[in-house]
Amino acid sequence: MWPQVQLLVIGAVLSPGKRTVTAALRVLGLADDPRFGTFHHLLSRACWSSLHASRVLLNLLLAAFVPSGPLILGLDDTTLRRTGVKIQAKGIYRDPVRSSRGHFVKASGLRWLSLMLLTPIPWANRIWALPFLTALVPSQRYHEQRGRPHKTLTDWARQMLRVVQRWCPGRQLIVVADSAYAVIRWISDLQQGRPITVITRLRLDAALYDPAPERGAGQMGRPQLKGGRLPTLVSLVDDPKTHWKRVSLHRWYGETHREVEIVSQSAIWYHNGLPPLPERWVLIRDPQGKFSTQALLCTDLIQTPMQILEYFVQRWQVEVTFEEVRAHLGVETQRQWTDLASARTTPALLGLFSLVTLMAHERWQGQDVWVRRAA
Repeated sequence: MWPQVQLLVIGAVLSPGKRTVTAALRVLGLADDPRFGTFHHLLSRACWSSLHASRVLLNLLLAAFVPSGPLILGLDDTTLRRTGVKIQAKGIYRDPVRSSRGHFVKASGLRWLSLMLLTPIPWANRIWALPFLTALVPSQRYHEQRGRPHKTLTDWARQMLRVVQRWCPGRQLIVVADSAYAVIRWISDLQQGRPITVITRLRLDAALYDPAPERGAGQMGRPQLKGGRLPTLVSLVDDPKTHWKRVSLHRWYGETHREVEIVSQSAIWYHNGLPPLPERWVLIRDPQGKFSTQALLCTDLIQTPMQILEYFVQRWQVEVTFEEVRAHLGVETQRQWTDLASARTTPALLGLFSLVTLMAHERWQGQDVWVRRAA
């Protein structure tokens, strides 16, 4: 299979439009190859492990860009439009690319959860999000029709993070995600055993408490889970007693320099029936008034508010990568319909983004970057 795999990879890089197997063969001059069925079978029938390929790709990325230190990971999901009765795992979801605050767009397609390595690229002078592990998240209807328990988005995310933790036993994992992953039970599960640091958005009306007081000698009853109730974050925004600190960020959503005001404190996030979650929250306000006040949480109480903010700003690169793979690698144009081929093709194209980055890094390491431009 390996010679055919290399040809498909080269054809996927060179194809100018749709990323189908036929398009890859045509661009290589193999449109009349009588063995064309073998290339299709690589995705639909051949025995190989996408999970093992993800581990190999991650090791290559770590050796090239992050040989030591903590791993900063971006976690996010995206919906790729697919139609047809034979696409079994599809569902109807909110389309985050085409929707806005005032305009809701639904899309029928496949939902993918991608884990990306956030790392500075020396020759690009910025941080990139490099995909290395992507999983298909089937719809609830798909599981109900087969009599299986439904795995939610956070269930898949927890499993993927634990897999990466086993792959990198000596490395600290710091995961940056959006508000969809601000779930107490999910975050608490990641703090069991070897804890995984989670940085995500926090609701301004979240119930925050002081830590539970120490249990006295001879005290009867169940131990307390939390202390006294703290004011909500939304009440601190307009409170004149709130002491805001102005800080300057070198990277901010496409800008090279930005000043914001922050205030931070540690607390216990608690909801009835759920485990208490110790966390550090950071409240962010824009002096220019261009964005509304928002809050972040971090499960590592030692992290400074400035470091938490810098980590979270890197999350935007995940959205950039989703846009880049659509524009340049033909993600959402593939046309496989079998279950195995559908589950393999999109992770392979996302991983191709990281593979091309590794090729460019090897070519431009220690040299001036040369890019061909039009007039």
